[in-house]
Amino acid sequence: MHSGWDQHSNISYQLENQCRDTDQPSAALVRDLQQRGLLDDTIVIWCGEFGRTVFVQGDINNANGHGRDHLGSCYSLWVAGGGFKGGTVYGETDDYSYNVVKDPVDGHDLCATILHQLGIDHERLTYRYQGRDFRLTDVSGQVVKGVLT
Repeated sequence: MHSGWDQHSNISYQLENQCRDTDQPSAALVRDLQQRGLLDDTIVIWCGEFGRTVFVQGDINNANGHGRDHLGSCYSLWVAGGGFKGGTVYGETDDYSYNVVKDPVDGHDLCATILHQLGIDHERLTYRYQGRDFRLTDVSGQVVKGVLT
């Protein structure tokens, strides 16, 4: 039974097949860009929309009835090329992957860092509207230097 991209149930089937669908093509893309000399000028970002719990959702005794739930406080992604350090692991969660315990990076920081690598100062994108400053990174966002070459 294949129910698409989510892993709320049937995780023993879903996860293996989803990894098979994405791992080799993603690695091939990065290798191809590198072989063609394009990886230095290209940023490849691979992530989901949020994190996943490490504990079971549903009935663990039902092979097709258990999975993992959404987790908005922690997530993982990978970035290749464009001046990002290869092989770098940045940030750390607790033993249950429930809370960030070291080097947190929020979405604003990620956007600021990507814009920085594209040669754009995210703070210069600020505009004032109804007495408040707005920008893509809201009024926060710091470039994460620890992931850059």
